[in-house]
Amino acid sequence: MNTSKNKLQGILKALGPGILFASTAIGVSHLVQSTRAGAEYGFLLLWAVICANLFKYPFFEYGSRYANAAGESIIDGYKRIGTWMLIAYFLITIASMFFVTAAVGFVTAGFLENLFGLNQLTDFKLLTTLILFIVCVGILVLGKYSVLDSMIKVIGSVLLLSTLGAFILTLINGPIEKVPNFTPPEVWNDTGILFVIALMGWMPTAVDLSAWNSLWTIERIKQTGYKPTLKETLFDFNFGYIISAILSVCFITLGAFIMYGSGVEMSQQSATFANQVVELYTITIGEWSYFIIAVAAFSIMFGTSIAVFDGYARALERSFELLFFKEEDQETLLKSRTFYIVSLLVVAIGAFIIIAQFISNLKALVDLATTISFLIAPLVAVVNFKLVTDERFTAKEYHPPQWLRLLSYAGIVYLVGFGLLFLWVKFI
Repeated sequence: MNTSKNKLQGILKALGPGILFASTAIGVSHLVQSTRAGAEYGFLLLWAVICANLFKYPFFEYGSRYANAAGESIIDGYKRIGTWMLIAYFLITIASMFFVTAAVGFVTAGFLENLFGLNQLTDFKLLTTLILFIVCVGILVLGKYSVLDSMIKVIGSVLLLSTLGAFILTLINGPIEKVPNFTPPEVWNDTGILFVIALMGWMPTAVDLSAWNSLWTIERIKQTGYKPTLKETLFDFNFGYIISAILSVCFITLGAFIMYGSGVEMSQQSATFANQVVELYTITIGEWSYFIIAVAAFSIMFGTSIAVFDGYARALERSFELLFFKEEDQETLLKSRTFYIVSLLVVAIGAFIIIAQFISNLKALVDLATTISFLIAPLVAVVNFKLVTDERFTAKEYHPPQWLRLLSYAGIVYLVGFGLLFLWVKFI
């Protein structure tokens, strides 16, 4: 009895980073990309969603595995591979962080505008985003992320139950009747292939964000003072990952059953798009649920925005410390939080400038951000794999099982193959 109780306590103490991961993933890749895939292509791209979740799995798992095994973030592991890899990761982060944060922030602002009925006020577009960014940065600077972490668990539960409820009711009601002379779209033309790449880029999220899993795992250990076993750490990660994967299928089903063939296209305006997503729920659950779903959807996107700001700021901070400071000086810099705060401001300002350029084109911004993420994924995947399979970096008892190694090889081929396909379609 005591053994079971101790196991449960250990799992509860380890629980947190996996839920943060799920919150980050459910954001743009699910609410936006999965819904768009279902609405525009029906179930024609379900294979792409499943493949992305399957073949990317090892490389996210390795972030948590390495943190537990080595007691440090996987960014520290990149330094052990070689300074060249740390520099490459640093450059990758800088190259992608503005676009990724902009895409997440733009979508979140849309859900905020929809919640408060501001979608008809054009002047509010940039102002809403500015207020959102100030609040996100303010919460993190004041160190209140632990409070939001608890809120995410509650809000995420509401959205999870709502999505599963809407999914079941949608299956019961069946798909809508398609408009006369409806012609299914072509997937294997240039437009279709580029969307497939964008869809898989953030499904469930970008591979380079696996470093965040390790950073949050280390932070959780510091907060609780408890060093979980490898099984406990992986349980936490798998719990979040499985929830994220299930919801991705739910969202593509909602889009396919309720919008595919209806003649209605997903809007390029962020607030209008947000309203369309919320209405996917109300069509099946009932109009009474609109406000509840609108609050839950905005809240989960708000949590995603803060997680993205926090993740990039932590990644920049740790990369900067390892690149430019001696080991004895890193702890002092970490305690001062100076570079963490500077990183938050840099990310916010850069992302805001990007949003100003894409203010009326949500699709272009999201597709650009997700495509960048997909193209840089193979390098991160290979290095993550090396870190957890080489005894120079990880003790043998922490190495992944054979089935996970085989899935890793398949995942690397998958990432490289579709990356080359994108380059072929785009430039040749």
